[in-house]
Amino acid sequence: MSAQEPDFDSVLEAVREIVPRLRENGPEAEDRRWIPDENIELLEKAGVFRIAVPRRFGGLDLSLPQQYAVLSEIARGCASTGWVAVAWVSTAWLATLYPDVTQEEIFATGQVRISGAFTAGGSTLVPTEGGYRLNGTWRFNTGCRGAEWDLVAATVELPDGTVDEAYALVPMSELSIADDWHVSATSGTGSSTTTARDVFVPAHRLVTVGEALTGTAEGRSNSGATGRDYGLLSMVISESVAIYLGAAKGAYETFVEGLGRPIAYTTWEDQREHPLTQHQVAVAENRIAAAEALFAGQLTLLQERADVGEPLTDTEKATVRGRAGHAIQLVNEAVEALNSVSSASSLARKGHFRRFRRDIEALTLHGLMNPNMSLEVHGRVLVGLDPGTPYI
Repeated sequence: MSAQEPDFDSVLEAVREIVPRLRENGPEAEDRRWIPDENIELLEKAGVFRIAVPRRFGGLDLSLPQQYAVLSEIARGCASTGWVAVAWVSTAWLATLYPDVTQEEIFATGQVRISGAFTAGGSTLVPTEGGYRLNGTWRFNTGCRGAEWDLVAATVELPDGTVDEAYALVPMSELSIADDWHVSATSGTGSSTTTARDVFVPAHRLVTVGEALTGTAEGRSNSGATGRDYGLLSMVISESVAIYLGAAKGAYETFVEGLGRPIAYTTWEDQREHPLTQHQVAVAENRIAAAEALFAGQLTLLQERADVGEPLTDTEKATVRGRAGHAIQLVNEAVEALNSVSSASSLARKGHFRRFRRDIEALTLHGLMNPNMSLEVHGRVLVGLDPGTPYI
C-alpha cells in the first residue's frame, strides 16, 4: 500500500490532519444522529469524495489499497464518519459499473456522494416509456442525509418479460427520508429509511444485479484491464474492513492516552504500572496488527487481478470474505481486551474510547460483515463445498 501518486499522498495527509477534529466532533454526531456538517466539509476539502471518481471526470481514481488507507484514517477519527465515508466512496465506485452516459451524469462535478440500499424488499421498478417507475422503501440507508444520489435495489420486469433484481440510481432530492434512526451505537451514521413514491428512473440509470456483479453493463467503456474492476462484493467488503481497522486504532490510541490515573480501591497509583493493563494493551495492539497484516494480502490480490483484468474465482471471493470476517473478529477482540481493564469513568457517554467500542461492536452485526457469517462462507469452500451464497 505504498504511495505512488502525489494525489494519494496529499489526500492521506489531509485526512490525517483532520483526525483530531473528527474525534472531537464524535459526541455531536451521536447527539444529532448524523455527522456534523463540518465533518463533511473537512472530507470534501481533503478530496475524499474524488478518490473513487474516474480521472476522465476530474476524479483521483485511486487504487483499492489507496482508498482503503484513506478510509481507515477517517475511521481512526470517528467510526461513524468512516462508515458514512465508505458508503459514499464504495457506492461511487459502483456507479462506474453503469453505462458511460450514466457516469457522465453522476460524475459531472468530479466528486460525488452516493448512498446505497442493496436489498430490494418489496420495492419495484415498473416499465414505462423511456424507463421505469420506482416505488419502495429502504432501511439502513447510511449517509442518505448528506448524499446527492441514492443507489437502491428493486425487482424489475425486463423487456423480455422476465423478472430480475436491479440497482437504480436516483437523485436524493426525489426521495423522502424518515427521521427513524434511533439506535444505541453508530448513531452518527444517520442510516435512516428512504422512500420512493412513483419516481421516474431513466433506463440508463438502471443495471441488473447480475450486470453489477460481473461488470458487464452495455455501453460501459471502462472495463477489462483498467486496474479498477475488482468485483462488486469483494470491493465493498474490502473497503468496509478499513473502517473496523481504523476505528480499532482510534480505540487503542484513546485508551492508552487515558492511562496514568490511579486504579480505584487499590494501592496502584498509575494504571500503566499494573501487569494486567500491560498484558491487555499488548494483546490489543498485536490483534490489531495481525488483522491489518492478514487483510493486506487480500488487497494486494484484488489489485493485482484488476490490473490484468482477471476476476477472482469463487473460492478466492469466499476467502476475501473469510479474511474480512476474521480481521473484524480480531479487532473486536482487541477493543474488548482494552475494555476489560478500563474503569467506570470510561462509561461516560461522550468518552472517545467508549464510543469507538460501541460503534465497532455494532458494526460487527452488519449482515454482510458479520464475522460468523463470513467465516461460514469461507469454511464451506475450505471443506470442498460451494460458498452457499451469492454474496461473495
